[in-house]
Amino acid sequence: MEILGLLFEKLQIMFLFMLIGVILFQKNIITEAGSKSIANLLIYLTLPCTIINSFLTERTSDKLYNFLVSFLVSVLILSISIFISQKCFSKNPIGHFAAAFSNPGFFGIPLIVSALGTDSVFYIAPFIACLNILQWTYGVAVLKNEQVEINFIKIIKSPFSISFMIGLVLFLSQIPIPNTFETVINTSASLNTPIAMIVSGIYLAKVNITSMLTQIEFYKISIVRLLLIPAISLLLLCLVPNTLIDIKMSLFLAAACPVGTNVAMYAQLHGKNYIYAVQTVVLSTLLSMVTIPLWVLIIQYL
Repeated sequence: MEILGLLFEKLQIMFLFMLIGVILFQKNIITEAGSKSIANLLIYLTLPCTIINSFLTERTSDKLYNFLVSFLVSVLILSISIFISQKCFSKNPIGHFAAAFSNPGFFGIPLIVSALGTDSVFYIAPFIACLNILQWTYGVAVLKNEQVEINFIKIIKSPFSISFMIGLVLFLSQIPIPNTFETVINTSASLNTPIAMIVSGIYLAKVNITSMLTQIEFYKISIVRLLLIPAISLLLLCLVPNTLIDIKMSLFLAAACPVGTNVAMYAQLHGKNYIYAVQTVVLSTLLSMVTIPLWVLIIQYL
């Protein structure tokens, strides 16, 4: 029950940061332009530093093996997520994108760190990297109703891919880095939770709560994202040996996270229904405050 208590505490902290984001935006302390700048800070600094920081660990044969297992399982979980989402929302591009891709970077990492420790972030780095590559290729193609085009240059130049490759090189080579740089990386990574949840609060401040809570479609997306996909992911993870319990827990929490905030960013970028996308993020995030502790309770008994 200790992990459940940690999760409840962390969720309360995250909710309070979200509330701060709502207040700051409503009071016009953070403007629309300012919110985009904060989101860029999240994408280009805190999350990349969090990923790099997860690789700053001693290389062992066990960790290398665990990393490869994590990569394989991540690909399978994401493939299943896309398949289920496509079947459920084939005529709703934003719903398809929203249900397929969770929020492991902004929402999942804080939970995983609090429940399993900083070292566990190492095991979801492949999940985050693969998810972002799929969003920039498959996800955008779904939103634009186009064929999937893989732009390797764009993928390689993304902040997530760059940070993943830097971290992997540091892990494999074990090149020592100066304490000053390591402190900057670690401190920047610690900003991920408050900034991510403040951004989520800004999203919440933009939506019409009554409209969001009365539309069945948003609940359908949340059910698929928060219940159906995690349930299938749990069945898949049952095939992974219990000796790799930290990997199983980390990947499950990543799969059980709410709708990723990138759906709103991409919807806005490509001229789609931005407010609709934001509402899928907000409702699933609010509902995840109930579903994630429920899932943890279930897997503890299993």
